[in-house]
Amino acid sequence: MTAAPTTPALANDAQRGSHCVQRMVGRHGQTATLYKADCLTLLPLACDAVITDPPYGLGDRMQGGTWGAADKYANLREWDVTPTDETLLMLVALSPICAMWGGNNFRLPPSRCWLVWDKQNAVPTMSDVELAWTNLDRPAKRKSLPVGVHKHGHPTEKPVVLMAWTLDVARVPVGATVLDPYMGSGTTGIACLRTGRNFIGIERDAAHYKTACDRIAHELDGALL
Repeated sequence: MTAAPTTPALANDAQRGSHCVQRMVGRHGQTATLYKADCLTLLPLACDAVITDPPYGLGDRMQGGTWGAADKYANLREWDVTPTDETLLMLVALSPICAMWGGNNFRLPPSRCWLVWDKQNAVPTMSDVELAWTNLDRPAKRKSLPVGVHKHGHPTEKPVVLMAWTLDVARVPVGATVLDPYMGSGTTGIACLRTGRNFIGIERDAAHYKTACDRIAHELDGALL
């Protein structure tokens, strides 16, 4: 392995049509490769695990006066497009380790190991729990954790602690490369880097992609956000 620089090394915007990519190496040798693209134009990609939170039509459900209808989420419907069954099954086939938050909204194979996020401070109009489908033959697990603040501009941002727990429960090895084809604001990537994993993220929304790049570059430079 080549020596890592003391600050993130960014290969800026190697563009192919509408795609661009940022490749980063942190001072401890961890890597992050972030694509601005529709994941269907890049998949399949080699990885050791798929850990993700795909969109599932939230934009169509959150227009009744709730926080999802706020002006700052005006483009919710543009990026919140439910993946096809074929896309999700392709992701499942990429790796022996796969976890998808919101999995109860998709047509996926039966699973014994569902992950449950018990939202300690869920408001009455929202779900008390969220579920992640996995392809693991293990007992189901639960994590009790407050809903975080969506401080990075993404309306469905997960807490870093939740995604780090997902990596650990799924037994993703330290040093493995994790793929999130629906990266959003980069939370899965932050969890990977804080727990010794490498990361590949794909996001088609330009604003969320920039947020993820900024957060992950900051993280690789040694600052905890």
